[in-house]
Amino acid sequence: MTPGNNGASTPEDDDPFGYLYADGQANGAQPPSGGYGYPNSVSRVRAVGERQYGQQPPPGAPGGPPHPQQAAYGQPNTHYAAPETFPGGSAPTAPQHPVQGGRSGGRGGRGPNTKGLLIGAVAVVAAVVIGISVAMLGGDDTDDGKTDDQAGPTPTQTESGEPTPSSSAGEDGEEVDLPAIDAKALRLSDGMSTASDIQGAQADGGVYVTGFNKVGAKVTWTVNGIEKAGSYRLDVRYGIPGTDADATLLVNGKDTTRPLNMKNFGGTPEGDWEKGWQTTWATVNLNEGTNTIELACNEGNKCDVVFDQFAITEG
Repeated sequence: MTPGNNGASTPEDDDPFGYLYADGQANGAQPPSGGYGYPNSVSRVRAVGERQYGQQPPPGAPGGPPHPQQAAYGQPNTHYAAPETFPGGSAPTAPQHPVQGGRSGGRGGRGPNTKGLLIGAVAVVAAVVIGISVAMLGGDDTDDGKTDDQAGPTPTQTESGEPTPSSSAGEDGEEVDLPAIDAKALRLSDGMSTASDIQGAQADGGVYVTGFNKVGAKVTWTVNGIEKAGSYRLDVRYGIPGTDADATLLVNGKDTTRPLNMKNFGGTPEGDWEKGWQTTWATVNLNEGTNTIELACNEGNKCDVVFDQFAITEG
């Protein structure tokens, strides 16, 4: 080797400021092409008197071609390269970190609690199935297949409780008392009268109407104060001597085609008038305002009966 050329430069000789010292200049150290080792720097350090105008700078000088032993900035230096660039070298790999998450992960790692999720899902499905089963078994159907919103056939006559005045809603929403009357206040046909010998009548003073047990007998009730036309129920309290009875029913002069049934619903002993007080009813269609209701003893009727009270109730 000759002075100034010690062979390929080594890392310890690559002192960017070596050109500032005598031993560095003796070893061939040259200022970098850029100021302070940075390319294209506007601050370029030169020795005093070194600047020459109009001449080509020598190799290695600022602004001149690079030194033969010094590669241009940004180009690889063939005399000093990373180990991986040589044959058999390998690029450094990034450190591998174990993935934490499952039971086989890093220290303290735990996976999802799949057993708990499965138990929760099974519980939700079971609750839904139970709810559907309860809804299907708890229907509102009645034994005959009808729901509560369906009404079965309404009998025209049957035994019921004692007749009492009922209330009906008027057009303004207020309750209106429907008419009721003691039989003694009815208009009676010739030959009929009132009496109080039989105990158990509920009319005022225990007075009832008698004399209905012959063809042609009739009682008439003029019903006032019907707020709305429609179907109503006529309640009749009567007394019989333990035998069945009936009468022709007329509403506003028209026969209802079915007689008022006054059977011995209570099964009282025959001939016992005091135990024979009972109640029946029939459906009547009334007009708004005033209506007339008649019970007549015609041919074919069984008229051995006395009357106590009449009332109009909701149909």
